[in-house]
Amino acid sequence: MKIRGLNSMYYEILALAVIIIFVMQYIGGFSINKFIDDNASMFKKLQEDDFEFYAKARYGDAVDIEKLFNQRLRDALLTGLCVGFLFINDFSYVMLLICIAVMIGMFKMPYMSLKSYYKSHLHLIDTQLPYYLKNLEILIQHYTVPVALGKSLGDAPEIFQDGLRDMIEKINAGDSTIEPYMDFAKDFPVRDSMRMMRLLYRLGLGKQERKQEQLLSFSKTISGLQQKAREARYKARLEKMESKTMTMLVCTGVGVMLLLVLSILQTFS
Repeated sequence: MKIRGLNSMYYEILALAVIIIFVMQYIGGFSINKFIDDNASMFKKLQEDDFEFYAKARYGDAVDIEKLFNQRLRDALLTGLCVGFLFINDFSYVMLLICIAVMIGMFKMPYMSLKSYYKSHLHLIDTQLPYYLKNLEILIQHYTVPVALGKSLGDAPEIFQDGLRDMIEKINAGDSTIEPYMDFAKDFPVRDSMRMMRLLYRLGLGKQERKQEQLLSFSKTISGLQQKAREARYKARLEKMESKTMTMLVCTGVGVMLLLVLSILQTFS
């Protein structure tokens, strides 16, 4: 009964401590945000070199990098404090290390998520871009490049549609430079996207008598990209199968080991 009473008191103190922290945060008596702002120069050293690149790739150029980074810091510090209070009754150097590890994990998790999104996003673009360009090539045989781009929009993969709209709007607004094409390539920085947009731009500038020659070059390049996309899909499928096979073998091995250990223990008992 005495132990149960102590446990009940411990959880009450823990709940009270958490409530006090959030109240102090709310009224401004203790502000983690202020603590982060006051030590911004020190915390800035923790920001990964490519964090800004991945954040902009995920949320666009308008994202507030500083706000996003400070949110990571705040979530990590709050989680560390909560874990510390949770085990305050048995606090030790080991628990301190665990709290630090939890804070590092919470801090790194959003960065790893952004990095993972970027890689999967690029893979999707890399496999779909050649097939979109192939459909565009068919339209270019009958229309000018700007008209073909406009007609391709409805059937284009969803991932490209916003970038295509921006490019078409710039071209229709009178921008006859290569910039609209390069902006599209920068939005989708995958294998050969820059080269393909340069070819597309030159195809739009070319004279009618040279159109077939340029279109043939464009078509050959697209066929090469399609072959690479097929190889990439096959490789990804093969790696997935190998991963599943390895997981199955490891699980089987661990199961056999456990059965052997249990049988040995039963023999000696």
